[in-house]
Parts: sequence; C-alpha cells; structure tokens
Amino acid sequence: MSSSAGRAKRDREKAKQEKAAVKRERRLGTTDPAGLDDSSGTVASTGPRRTQNEILEELQILHKRFEDGGLDFDEFEVVKNELIGQLDVG
Repeated sequence: MSSSAGRAKRDREKAKQEKAAVKRERRLGTTDPAGLDDSSGTVASTGPRRTQNEILEELQILHKRFEDGGLDFDEFEVVKNELIGQLDVG
C-alpha cells in the first residue's frame, strides 16, 4: 500500500470515528449546536462533571449495548475511548 493510500485510509477512519462521536453526543444532548469544539475539532462535552462510578457504570452499559448488537464496533470504540479518557487514573 502506498503512503498516500495509507494516509487516505487513516483520514477516512478518523472522519468515521468523529462522525460517530458527534452522532452519539447529539443523541445524548451534550454538544454545542455545531457538534464540535472550535478550539480542537473534537467533540465538546458541556454536561456536568460525572463521578468515577458514573463513568464506570456508563462503560458497563456501553459494553452491554455492544454485546446486544445495539452499537456497531466503530461507535463502541469511539465512545469507550471517550469514557476511558474521562476516568481519573492518576
């Protein structure tokens, strides 16, 4: 695979993940009207800060929804990574 083909594939995958994240955030009602934070191009979360237990519970629900076929793998991965990023592991 050439370098430009690999780059194009990565760009498509990134766009697909961003679209899934925006869709999820819109469904949850936690983004600005445009769906993106202007400063970084990432999904902006405007909801209240959640406790670690709430985030872990949401991860558990997410896994159940994925296992039951309610989410495709790409959307599952995007949401899972967002939730894991919110955990205070330090």
